Amino acid sequence: MTISFDDFLKVDIRLGTVRQAEPFPEARKPALKLWIDFGPEIGVLKSSAQITEHYRPEDLVGRQVMAVVNFPEKQIGPLKSQCLTLGVADANGAITLVAPDHPAPNGARLH
Repeated sequence: MTISFDDFLKVDIRLGTVRQAEPFPEARKPALKLWIDFGPEIGVLKSSAQITEHYRPEDLVGRQVMAVVNFPEKQIGPLKSQCLTLGVADANGAITLVAPDHPAPNGARLH
C-alpha cells in the first residue's frame, strides 16, 4: 500500500530526550516506562517501550529518541502512554531504538 506525502505529514515524529526511565513490571510484555522531553512546545510525555533486551533504565536517561507524538493516549496497565517510541527489530527480534547520529534540539520534527 502506498500513501501520499500529505498522509505521511499527518504522523508527527519528534526528537526527545529521555529524562526518566523505570522498569514496568505491570506490562504484559517486558517493557520500560519512559518520560521523554520534547521541548517547550510539547513538553514531557510518557511512553511504554518494549526495549528491555538492549537497554537498562539507567542507560537511557539523557539519550535522544524518536517518537510519534500525535497518536491518542493508550492505557497500558497503570500507565497512560502518550507517545510511541520508535524502534526496529534486530536479527533476533529485539527492539533497538531509532535515534539521530548527532544531537539535535528536543522537539525537532522528522523531515
